[in-house]
Amino acid sequence: MIVAVDGPAASGKGTLARAIARHYGLPHLDTGLLYRAVALSVLRMELDPAVEADAVAACGFEDGLLADPVLRDDDTGRVASIVSAHPLVRAALFQRQKRFAQQPGGAVLDGRDIGTVIAPEADAKLFVQATPRIRAQRRHAELKARGDVTSFDKVLADIRARDQRDSERAVAPLAMAADAALLDTSYLSIDIAVSKALAFVEAQLSTRR
Repeated sequence: MIVAVDGPAASGKGTLARAIARHYGLPHLDTGLLYRAVALSVLRMELDPAVEADAVAACGFEDGLLADPVLRDDDTGRVASIVSAHPLVRAALFQRQKRFAQQPGGAVLDGRDIGTVIAPEADAKLFVQATPRIRAQRRHAELKARGDVTSFDKVLADIRARDQRDSERAVAPLAMAADAALLDTSYLSIDIAVSKALAFVEAQLSTRR
């Protein structure tokens, strides 16, 4: 069973994907971490994330990097949005994601193009969204809890810029799959959002049984 969970930054897709994975006993992959790992490698190698060749050169990172807490920093996320727009970077990470999705027993993956590109054959698909301001509030609270003093206005501007880059990139843009269920988490508690997500997944699975 493959479950695809897509949506923009800080929409809640990661939280929901983890909850779905726990519920069904499936492995989970936050595919955004792959792009953040490329971004962090670019920064540490002092390369230019806007140059495709530089970004591709950073794609050979070790799996251990995915556990680095610096991946969650806002600067890493900003650069991740830049490197993820490069077609050759997406191609370099495609098979890694595909293998995870197609492992025996299935998996839950969250990202921006899971239901449209990585696993269009997924048994259930969710597209999670929330307003830019609410997403910025969530991200700002996360950063503040980690001691990051980035201002709310900067976080909001970054969210909006990231949305634009993700939606307008030429390859695998952020988009809702035609057969995905839409879940807006703007004004939902985590418990209610999880409950609705599981109900959507169950409804989609029931049509395939």
